[in-house]
Amino acid sequence: PLDNKEETAAAKCTQPCLGESLSISDLECSLCIRMFFEPVTTPCGHTFCKECLERCLDHRPNCPLCKQSLREYLKAGRYNPTVLLQDIMLATFPTQLAERRELHQAEMAELSNLTKNIPIFVCTMSFPGIPCPLHVFEPRYRLMIRRCQESGTRRFGMCIYENGKSFADYGCMLEIRQVELLADGRSLVDTIGRQRFRVLSRGHRDGYHTADIEYLEDKKVSGEELQELQCLHESTYRLAQRFCEHGDLTSRHILMQHGPLPEKEEDIQASADGPTWCWWLISILPLDPSYQLNLLSCTSLRARLSQLQRILTALLQQPP
Repeated sequence: PLDNKEETAAAKCTQPCLGESLSISDLECSLCIRMFFEPVTTPCGHTFCKECLERCLDHRPNCPLCKQSLREYLKAGRYNPTVLLQDIMLATFPTQLAERRELHQAEMAELSNLTKNIPIFVCTMSFPGIPCPLHVFEPRYRLMIRRCQESGTRRFGMCIYENGKSFADYGCMLEIRQVELLADGRSLVDTIGRQRFRVLSRGHRDGYHTADIEYLEDKKVSGEELQELQCLHESTYRLAQRFCEHGDLTSRHILMQHGPLPEKEEDIQASADGPTWCWWLISILPLDPSYQLNLLSCTSLRARLSQLQRILTALLQQPP
């Protein structure tokens, strides 16, 4: 009879090594035909890369293989990793898994560049320092928002549509503050405006627009010019206060929606985009989007204040 040690050795000989019985193609996702990355298994028993499954569920709430409804799974909004599969991959193909991880990291690094191929949401006017709430339901934008979060930038560009072009030449970066996922995969995204930019070239990625951009900065002034600018700033701010206090019912309704006129800033040239209260005013005034776009692209605070002064004076002269 064999003693215990010999028995174990014999068993080892007869049991094929896991690495020998598995080939790399056994560990491929049926959607991207690459080795699983962050594998997740659906209630119907099919396994995919987390990212691949999310992209399919952006379009319809069914399993990509057996078409079973995954509405409840989508509603839960949580994809737990298939730990056993991850352990098997690590034990059998550590080199290939490391390469797959590196590939994913390279893709994320490419997505986190904030001047090259930045994602562009073509929708509404947005302004520096001003909140911009969004309802995201289109599959391409669902993917875009998810990527902005996963890459860690939490930023994308917002531009309005312009005739003859896919979107306008100027826009504003938005930063995601919070995302509320709805049960059917749509989401309510709370964003706030950051820097303004000019579009240098346009592109596409997986259905949504992208652009290479350069950021805009107001031209700084000093000496006598700065003193004049400060006087213009003071008088325009007083007009804005009058407009907010004595406006008609529509403007009162706007104030309820958008909150009060922001405080004046100490240093009017501190920000590359100038005082936030100007952008707040531009966002609530009854202006044509093409006119708002002109103000957004203007890099002279003096010119912007002069325009606002003209508009406010005209509005305050109108009979209530």
